[in-house]
Amino acid sequence: MEAAEEEMLVSKMDGEEEPSIDADKLSYEIFSILESKFLFGYDDHQLCVPKLPAAGSAAAADGGPSIKTQRGKVCILSVDGGGGVGMRGIIPGKALAYLEKALQSKSGDPDARISDYFDLAAGTGIGGFFAAMLFATRDGCRPAFGADDSWRFLADKGRRFYRKSASSFSACSSPPAVLRRIFPGGCGRGVAENMTEAMEMSMKEAFGESLTLCDTVKPVLIPCYDLRTSAPFVFSRADALESKSYDFRLWEVCRATCAEPGRFEPAELLSVDGSTTCIGVDGGLAMSNPTAAAITHVLHNKQEFPFVRGVEDLMVLSLGCGAAEPATLPKCSGGRLDYNKIRRWGNREWARPINRIVADGNADLVDHAVSLAFGDRRNANYMRIQANGPSTGRCGADVDSDPSSANVKFLLGVAEEMLNQKNVESILFGGRRMSDQTNMEKLDWIAGELVLEHQRRSCRIAPTVAFKQPSSKPKTGLAFLRHSLLPPSPSPLFEVALLIVRGCSGEHGAEFAVILAPGLFFVQKLALHLKSFANPVDVCAQMPEL
Repeated sequence: MEAAEEEMLVSKMDGEEEPSIDADKLSYEIFSILESKFLFGYDDHQLCVPKLPAAGSAAAADGGPSIKTQRGKVCILSVDGGGGVGMRGIIPGKALAYLEKALQSKSGDPDARISDYFDLAAGTGIGGFFAAMLFATRDGCRPAFGADDSWRFLADKGRRFYRKSASSFSACSSPPAVLRRIFPGGCGRGVAENMTEAMEMSMKEAFGESLTLCDTVKPVLIPCYDLRTSAPFVFSRADALESKSYDFRLWEVCRATCAEPGRFEPAELLSVDGSTTCIGVDGGLAMSNPTAAAITHVLHNKQEFPFVRGVEDLMVLSLGCGAAEPATLPKCSGGRLDYNKIRRWGNREWARPINRIVADGNADLVDHAVSLAFGDRRNANYMRIQANGPSTGRCGADVDSDPSSANVKFLLGVAEEMLNQKNVESILFGGRRMSDQTNMEKLDWIAGELVLEHQRRSCRIAPTVAFKQPSSKPKTGLAFLRHSLLPPSPSPLFEVALLIVRGCSGEHGAEFAVILAPGLFFVQKLALHLKSFANPVDVCAQMPEL
């Protein structure tokens, strides 16, 4: 008898559906009462009605009031780099510039920026530098750079810290010389030291010496490889806001992720409070394509992305730096690889090609893995823009390190051709296939989707994102409640019960408002915050008269 009852109970539990955003609707409306009536004394019901898009707008035409209960999509930007990409970063830089212009055109806002429409940016190497540029802010509100500034930085200042590989190799004739250039005392140290100083100066000119990871408008992820721990180290705005021991200066973060061994010296970083150190080199050694890291961050960061359940709630744009065979491999007159020369190569000859092979292979592997994770949703939720074909195959041996105007002009041509190429998609268990749309058409499409998502957020009940903001002191009491729990738009009044919980932790106290309602979201979120308080000492309930 007991076994039968247990089986019935299990079957009932299995049949239960996971709570959706609709189940939490009442909770959000309840919290709107606190904001409009109790916290700020608003009695005008019209102040509690969220604004809907005007008739005829894209949002109104696509679902109307049902948009209010949608979870929305978290928008992620990922830019490849590392592995000696260098000047090749002009290619994704031009794609970013085109995307920003498309956003300005579709939104009707000439001041629109990439950071207005993406919720997180991840980048490695020169891609990390681009992510920092697009999301860094000096006034706490607007980004300091536009997308066009990304590729222009390389075109205008690349000659300061890039040199042709051939010139650097000529200084040392013995095969082990390329390895000695990485460490102090090697015969190539002078070249690497001068290039490093030039890069540091350029980074400081771009960001200044005061901007840190906290001085970004939205979350950023920038990896490097830490020689102290022999493991990847990911610089994160979310971690920086949690603790100063993970907050680093932006120019140093970019310096570390771009520190290609043999070309630049390793970067020794110290957190702003002096408690954390890192000796960082090229982020491409750990993750040349940071898309997977960005997706993982969003899926596990429930404080800033509370309603994300899976990849169906994401919109991801990944930009590559050009897929090409290593240009330094010797070829015969007919264009075929010269096997007789390649088989006699030693450490010196393989240093550059092997770095590029590993970085490009890593990026392609992540692309396939992410495409596999999205499954049937990959066409709508995941997009990869990569340069393929004849142009990348014509890249010279010094394409990554040659800052000359001729190479810049060539790379701009590659970027233009990339935009007009057919987009190449990774197929589930099927390799790759060529899409019917060009990369330019794909960027136009995702620009429209980004603008539409941005418009829809103004009329949803639930916030799609809840970004942490830098503050000099932690918020407590009702101020903490407002910034941490309340929805962005008030809603109609409902009967509620308000619990005031006073908790003590050491010499400081905190006050929380808890709502008793069918939805469990706010109760769960409150419980997470209460874990940091040792002794909840006083609970009193009161029924406000509505």
